[in-house]
Amino acid sequence: MEENSMQEILKKAEVLIEALPYIQRFNRKIIVVKYGGSAMVDEELKQSVIQDVTLLKLVGFKPIIVHGGGKEISKWVAKAGMEPEFINGLRKTDAPTMEIAEMVLGKVNKSLVQMVEKLGVNAVGISGKDGGLLKVNKKLSNGQDIGYVGEVKKVNPKILYDLLEKDFLPIICPVGLDDNYDTYNINADDAACAIARAVQAEKLAFLTDIEGVYKDPDDKSTLISELKISDAHKLIKDGYIGGGMLPKLNNCIDAIENGVSRVHILDGRIAHCLLLEIFTNRGIGTAILGDAEEKFYHE
Repeated sequence: MEENSMQEILKKAEVLIEALPYIQRFNRKIIVVKYGGSAMVDEELKQSVIQDVTLLKLVGFKPIIVHGGGKEISKWVAKAGMEPEFINGLRKTDAPTMEIAEMVLGKVNKSLVQMVEKLGVNAVGISGKDGGLLKVNKKLSNGQDIGYVGEVKKVNPKILYDLLEKDFLPIICPVGLDDNYDTYNINADDAACAIARAVQAEKLAFLTDIEGVYKDPDDKSTLISELKISDAHKLIKDGYIGGGMLPKLNNCIDAIENGVSRVHILDGRIAHCLLLEIFTNRGIGTAILGDAEEKFYHE
């Protein structure tokens, strides 16, 4: 055998050996993956995410996918000839918009189930309505009514435990019910955080359209690989975090303070970003952890 091809084979073996401690550490542990952004639109990226999650399942992890669908909803709302209305930057969701949103999210949900099933893993697609999974209150924007937009007030994870116990991969779309059993759309980040807290997930991974958390967003060399929550609080307090990253980082902090061991912010535009972050010594995004947690990325 040629030396070059032998080197390639040995490299593959090294990658697998590097993954071993992480497979041991997270075996039988629950991992919640919030799936959104470009990774949901680009067909190749979509395929790589589903392959990653399926692999996690097959090596003994217990993944749960929570997905959004904002871009797809916008497309269908426009197709229906409806004019989107925004209040303080948030889409107002009236009854006809909610009806379209639920139909579109259902369509996205079943397409993800189909992709997982095709790879030989049993998946079940549910919404937050099923089994009373997500109970919500109406969410207001600076005191203003924005329609059927919900804030998660209670998670009943029984249906998720039942599915995981029977070896299914749950795929959840973020729709829930209020106390009057009216249907509400939920921000997918918020839903993923609430679910990760409720099942005491070992990891919560956000697939986003950014590389991770930066000390200085204008300087790509300031990407932070690991961030303790005390440091995250300090970055926010000192004004380093703004825009869409602020609610995301607050969600991460909230999840960790409520029992989730680690939260990862990953660039979903990189193929197989989940595997690279979870199975290699130096991840590619930002891992956020509790102050008492030991660092385990090695130089």
